[in-house]
Amino acid sequence: MSRPLMSPAADQRGAPSTDTLALVASLWFALACNLSFWHEVLSGRDATAPATWLFAGALFVALVAVHFLLLGLVLHRAWAKPLLGLLLVATAFAVHYTQKFNVYLDPSMLRNVLRTDVKEASELFTWSMAPHLLFYAVLPLLLLWWVPIRRRRWPGALARRIGWLLLAAALGVGAVMAVFQDFGSLMRNRKELRYLITPANYLYSLGRVAVADTRSAAKPREPLGTDARPGAAWAARSKPTLFVFVLGETARAANWGLSGYARQTTPQLAEVPGLINFKDVSACGTNTETSVPCLFSPWGRRQYDEDRIRGSQGLLHVLDHAGLGTFWRDNQSGCKGVCDGLPNERLATTASALCDGERCLDEALLRDLDAPLVAASATAASAAQGLPKAVTDSRVVVLHMLGNHGPAYYKRYPASFRRFEPTCDTPDLRQCEIPQIVNTYDNALLYTDHVLARTIDWLKARQDRYDTALIYVSDHGESLGENRLFLHGVPYAIAPKEQTQVPMVAWFSPGFADSRRLDLGCVQARAAQPASHDHLFHSLLGLMDVKTAVREPAMDLFAPCRR
Repeated sequence: MSRPLMSPAADQRGAPSTDTLALVASLWFALACNLSFWHEVLSGRDATAPATWLFAGALFVALVAVHFLLLGLVLHRAWAKPLLGLLLVATAFAVHYTQKFNVYLDPSMLRNVLRTDVKEASELFTWSMAPHLLFYAVLPLLLLWWVPIRRRRWPGALARRIGWLLLAAALGVGAVMAVFQDFGSLMRNRKELRYLITPANYLYSLGRVAVADTRSAAKPREPLGTDARPGAAWAARSKPTLFVFVLGETARAANWGLSGYARQTTPQLAEVPGLINFKDVSACGTNTETSVPCLFSPWGRRQYDEDRIRGSQGLLHVLDHAGLGTFWRDNQSGCKGVCDGLPNERLATTASALCDGERCLDEALLRDLDAPLVAASATAASAAQGLPKAVTDSRVVVLHMLGNHGPAYYKRYPASFRRFEPTCDTPDLRQCEIPQIVNTYDNALLYTDHVLARTIDWLKARQDRYDTALIYVSDHGESLGENRLFLHGVPYAIAPKEQTQVPMVAWFSPGFADSRRLDLGCVQARAAQPASHDHLFHSLLGLMDVKTAVREPAMDLFAPCRR
């Protein structure tokens, strides 16, 4: 006897609705995907105290409600599975990096992630992720695709959805109010904890970044320092200036040999006569996306306004307005907008002695550098102003290093610089002991020291044609396991000093020092005092003798040392 056919309605009897899927997903997110959040908010509380259980229960209800509200506003039966599937995969990766490196997915970190090039991102994908992705992504996806979704007529479905959303909102608000005093105190003192709530953290941050980028893309950068002009002293100078600004990557002051680190990680720089080391320098941010635009702006961390900084021209544009040629050469992830519209070049990674087809060692920044120096020039408008030849022939060159970019520190130096052993020869830092990671990181610093010493030699060889000078500073620091933190990108307000204190050195040729009437003994004394990225915009304009209303003399590190 044949089995009677069942109606579609009967077939779906017992199948979950879209609302049920949203609730189950919200429970999954709150329970399984927020372990870092739970660890932080419950740390130090008495696990046996009723108040702790009340606080944890209220937060759990609030987390479920928040994620249900987010899902309930966008889920529809037609696209529920693809959207939830995408969310599960993205959340699995977010949870992995949050738990592995203790990162906070705030807008700054999301922007950094989105701007990271494919080669950098590939170093974060390791086989150790497989068990995590199996549990957090593959198994939930299989369950999601196996479960049918009940079909409902839209008037009834809409009414139910509105009812569920109102109930979720009421429960969420009620839960927070039940522990409001404790919750309010926690959020006031540790605002950054909201960026551990996954996936709400990266969804919110992604929205913030998208809105900001859309707004900035709709209008050109605001001109900055269009009144810039070379100072009167340029007329008496017989030589143009060649100034090299080396922008480091992920070098931290804690491991910098010149600043008192137990190891000598800067042996070649230590032998450079007249080199000036700044021992106490604070970065503008804890990631490249924040620090680079910030340090090239006149406002810095003290007047930080992301929209204004990203929407305005920077230091190189001001120099260009004054008639000085600029050139940016990059061995990393770009200039982050600070060289837009100006001569720039990204290193070709064609396989060679210094490049492996994917990455180049930083010495490649010096390869054939004279050719772009000749080609780099100021704008036609500036050249037509009858400026002194010493001005129009001068160059400010920025070399953007790959430096100590992690987690693959072992790829940042050639084998000859593997002096501290044993090393961590994998991007999966959890497979290595802390001393191995530190050894590898220090080897990369040894190589940075070598590249900087070579750059100074390159400048010395051109002193017959130019007054030469160099400043090096790193964009931000790095955590190497202190307090279970790795890499960088912690919100600045709570970032450890390992991520915010960076090395900085300066070198001036005798001709440059004389032409600027620099008292190098005075500069050496100033280097012992605190400084920051905030000083660089104003200090470089001062060293290049550029007059403009946007330069603040009080922020010029070298102004008190010019006779």
